[in-house]
Amino acid sequence: MNKKGKTTHRERSEFIWGWLFILPTMVGLIVLNIIPIFQTIYQSFFKTGDFGRGNIFVGFANYQKVFADKEVWQALFNTLKYAVVEVPLSIIIALVLAVFLNGKIKGKSTFRTIFFLPMVAAPAAIAMVWKWLYNSEFGLLNHILPGKTNWISNPKIAIYSIAIIGIWSIIGYNMVLFLAGLQEVPKDYYEAAAIDGATGVQQFFSITIPLVSPTIFFVMVTRIIAAMQVFDVIYMVIDNNNPALFKTQSLVCLFYKYSFQQSNKGYGATVVVVLLVVIMIFTVLQMIGQKKWVHYT
Repeated sequence: MNKKGKTTHRERSEFIWGWLFILPTMVGLIVLNIIPIFQTIYQSFFKTGDFGRGNIFVGFANYQKVFADKEVWQALFNTLKYAVVEVPLSIIIALVLAVFLNGKIKGKSTFRTIFFLPMVAAPAAIAMVWKWLYNSEFGLLNHILPGKTNWISNPKIAIYSIAIIGIWSIIGYNMVLFLAGLQEVPKDYYEAAAIDGATGVQQFFSITIPLVSPTIFFVMVTRIIAAMQVFDVIYMVIDNNNPALFKTQSLVCLFYKYSFQQSNKGYGATVVVVLLVVIMIFTVLQMIGQKKWVHYT
């Protein structure tokens, strides 16, 4: 900007080109994310007829029904249980793997590729393989482990079996993010700590975790949001005749059931709005809490 406060031709050109470059992303964000959110909230105040026709305004009746619906509360509990198991374990395992693969070991590029492979595999293929592993009659796990366990049909353990699939699927992605964070940590810190006699474990907790805490925070926030929206693995592993269905279906599974199987998109939209509020609460709490443990350099 010149002395008189007027923008130059170059500054105006950069401003225009900057907006043009971000315009496709903004349009996609508005069309695919922002508008559907408001449409969903709007739809939650209606009761949809058969085949999605004949919307009838019902006000807050859907919300009153949701809070009295035991199936919704159970689905919320299932979703939270899945997130509580999947998110911490996937972060811890991925961070430990990233620390090892960031060191001087042979074939670390190969190991990184192997761990990341589940991320590029189709969810349907993953579900098919794990259903075979969990099969109570001829599954590999029951051949290796003693006893006969109904991994995905026992209501008491089915959600944990699903969480194991989620952990296995996401470890590679988390690991790549942690590797990027670890490579930004100056090596001088570790050398100084080693001179002072700090062990590898002490360096991990005193240097690695504090300096990688921004990456840990990012992964934690995104993973909680993703875990709260779990659908595909549950839908493809747990069928409608499974006795563990009630104890495993998530809120998104319930949304699919009401919206597409029962053609009541209004009530399904209400379930999604409840999920949106829950996710927002968790995200805000994390944003507030991160001031106490995340260290930005």
